[in-house]
Amino acid sequence: MTSKGWDRYLSDRDKQHDELCGKKELRGFGVKPALLLIDIYYSVLGTKREVIFESMRTWPGSTGLEGWEAVDRTAELLAVARENDIPVIHIKGLSSPIKPWIARTSRRGMSEELRGIGSQIVDEVKPLEGELVIEKSAPSAFQGTPLAYQLVSLGIDTVICCGETTSGCVRASVVDGATHRFKMGVVEECVFDRTESSHWINLYDMHQKYADVVNLADAVQYFKEIGAKNKRLVQS
Repeated sequence: MTSKGWDRYLSDRDKQHDELCGKKELRGFGVKPALLLIDIYYSVLGTKREVIFESMRTWPGSTGLEGWEAVDRTAELLAVARENDIPVIHIKGLSSPIKPWIARTSRRGMSEELRGIGSQIVDEVKPLEGELVIEKSAPSAFQGTPLAYQLVSLGIDTVICCGETTSGCVRASVVDGATHRFKMGVVEECVFDRTESSHWINLYDMHQKYADVVNLADAVQYFKEIGAKNKRLVQS
């Protein structure tokens, strides 16, 4: 289960409503998961590990040390996924110069060199040869991309999400994934945002409506169980 870190952002009315109609148990995951890493590149973290307001001097979209902490936890889960042959898919913004979906006026004046560095997936979770990397031009990893087709072709029934931002691209991808009828999971320690309230309230909202928000230990255990089951099937 989760830490329920969102509780401190709920009003008394919200808590009463949650008690009456809130989610009481997980919906559960399937037997064929994939790990989806969304927008984990330098422009949202910086090239140095700094507190958010220091990092923002160079990288206005930085999520600071909280983002790096989530990256480190994601690297742990990624290692388990790879050890257990869980398909890994990396999602990032389209590299070609297109009209962005949001106006980032704060990035005006950034050099082309920094923009290029910023678009690179960080070394801690960089793709291995053979892992799928999909570029998107919308907040959702599904919008205008072949992601759904790839998941179907792999027989995936569950998509476990990590990355940023919790309130933006992660949420958009989770909503669209649920719309495509995939079982969606979000790993609490592996998603991050620029503002704490947006992070926690969107986790709460996704947990109530579209996904199971789980902690890292549960996600690791899930991948290990799937891996062990698949190995038994191969040996039988």
